[in-house]
Amino acid sequence: MPYDPFAWTASAQRRRADAGLRRTLRPRAARSALLDLAGNDYLGLSRHPRVTAAAARAARTWGAGSGGSRLVTGSTRLHARLEAELAAFCGFEAALVFSSGYTANLAAVTALTAPPGDPGLLVSDAGNHASLIDGCRLSRAATTVTPHNDPEAVRKALRARGTGPALVVSDSVFSVDGEAAPLAALAEVCRAAGAGLLIDDAHGFGVLGDGGRGAPHAAGLAGDPGTVVTVTLSKALGSQGGAVLGPARVIDHLVDTARTFIFDTGLAPAAAGGALAALRLLRREPARAARVRAVAAGLYTRLAAAGLSTARPDAAVVPVRAPSPRAAVRWAADCRAAGVQVGCFRPPSVPDGVSRLRLTARADLPEAELERAVGTVVAHAPAGG
Repeated sequence: MPYDPFAWTASAQRRRADAGLRRTLRPRAARSALLDLAGNDYLGLSRHPRVTAAAARAARTWGAGSGGSRLVTGSTRLHARLEAELAAFCGFEAALVFSSGYTANLAAVTALTAPPGDPGLLVSDAGNHASLIDGCRLSRAATTVTPHNDPEAVRKALRARGTGPALVVSDSVFSVDGEAAPLAALAEVCRAAGAGLLIDDAHGFGVLGDGGRGAPHAAGLAGDPGTVVTVTLSKALGSQGGAVLGPARVIDHLVDTARTFIFDTGLAPAAAGGALAALRLLRREPARAARVRAVAAGLYTRLAAAGLSTARPDAAVVPVRAPSPRAAVRWAADCRAAGVQVGCFRPPSVPDGVSRLRLTARADLPEAELERAVGTVVAHAPAGG
């Protein structure tokens, strides 16, 4: 037989196709007539002239790439300014920028699990993002997965750990259904147990809190000594990258120990420059955060009134349940053919196994486009959707 050690992938692919779970890459054009409710450009800043000009200026000044890891040649004055302004905006002592939100989460979970020699305990919400789940796995710490948004279950898990160190890990806004975590209650549980709290604010930053300062800020946790927050620069700020925010001693610890910081090439200057310009725009125009929440509420109200199975959004994500993976794929394709692009979430991307469309609100979405989007989704809804 011919040498083919990866022959097994063909049968795995057929099984995914039979279950309606194949995924397809669709390279997009630079400009599209599609109304985009699938991306995460919540504040409509990815094409803002100030943001794109800042990105281009950074590339011309510092080069197309950072040239190396942050500890070698990959840190520029631009990265330092971005870190200082992110920390100040969100109310934390310090920040550290990574090449993505995924690597920021891996760094925070693995480096903050426990002191050397003590594996400690991780307590992770069942609905957490894949990057947090992977961080728990890579940490090699004992991990307890608690029922979704259940502070009492977290309390019980911490009580059962004994006297070792512990870290509670949760999204602030869960990406599938757009619901917020009970951050204040989780923080209270952590304080009572002497545990740390790590919050992934990817979908809250720029949308929730005073002027978009994030869900932890809204929960009164900005600057809390027991709280560490991760954010992404690729959603509300329309750029790319991620960051960890928290006490200065925690950030210093990450610089020394976080493998996805030490061994990864630094964020490209263009992305850093674009994110910094977007952050400054948000600071000057805080109404953008309120507007995206209003658009999300408008989507929900109209979809629910049409009889679709949806959920009230706590931030910018509006889910619409589908009867099956195949129905979700067809629904999304029909919407796309009608000029509206929506997200399509199926197993294994959804922890509850229920397929759905995901609509993401944008602060720059006019009322007429809002009506058009809802009309398209409703018109193409499958039976049982």
